[in-house]
Amino acid sequence: MTRFRPCIDLHAGQVKQIVGGTLDSKTTTLLTNFISPHPPSHFATLYRTHNLLGAHVIMLGPNNTAAAHESLSAWPGALQIGGGITASNAASWIEAGASKVIITSYLFPGGKYSQERLDAVLGALGGDKEKLVIDLSCRRKGEDTWFVAMDKWQTITDMEVNEESIRRLEPYCSEFLIHAADNEGLQKGIDERLVERLAEWCSIPVTYAGGGRNLEDLETVKRLSGGRVDLTIGSALDCFGGSGVTLEECVEWNRRQEP
Repeated sequence: MTRFRPCIDLHAGQVKQIVGGTLDSKTTTLLTNFISPHPPSHFATLYRTHNLLGAHVIMLGPNNTAAAHESLSAWPGALQIGGGITASNAASWIEAGASKVIITSYLFPGGKYSQERLDAVLGALGGDKEKLVIDLSCRRKGEDTWFVAMDKWQTITDMEVNEESIRRLEPYCSEFLIHAADNEGLQKGIDERLVERLAEWCSIPVTYAGGGRNLEDLETVKRLSGGRVDLTIGSALDCFGGSGVTLEECVEWNRRQEP
């Protein structure tokens, strides 16, 4: 069944909602929708209170380690962690309380996919693919083509997101996280075609993020995917300064999906 999944995006040690396409090293070009006055633990505790499982904590750039540890400590064993995850630190994040680690850029040295690096991460996790999420966040190229984007979604890799690449990676992970980077933070709606495609291609859980605005978008993802794709809503949420939907409404929507 389609579920709402929450997030905690960390930038420079603070919880923020950022327009994804502007997320590069030049802070003068960074467009931010929201900077929270609350610490990261506030949101982890909020999600714990509502039992919102499958939330992801993403470290966007440097100086987020302490904030990430604070999030994990507020709900040990329940939050996924991503951003700068490598074979050398993956196990330590699990030990720190992450339920799963999320990898993207590490798999694409120089923008080219490396099976060796994926094997190394899985090996560091003791071969337990249940602890691994592969992030295939992407940018659109043309009408019906998407390529994985890395380095804060600024570098396009050599991997197209399609049925072949999904099937290739599924044996190594427990789920996928896929941001439509061109839609991220804009609150202008989801990439409906990508949602449809993900439902066709993926046989393991997959979470789509990018452009989600309201309960109608949750219903749309449910309809387009036949309940096979989850949706993350960020900037539109009231707890992130948005006006599109409240966290309580999303919690109630999840409850209504339960059999």
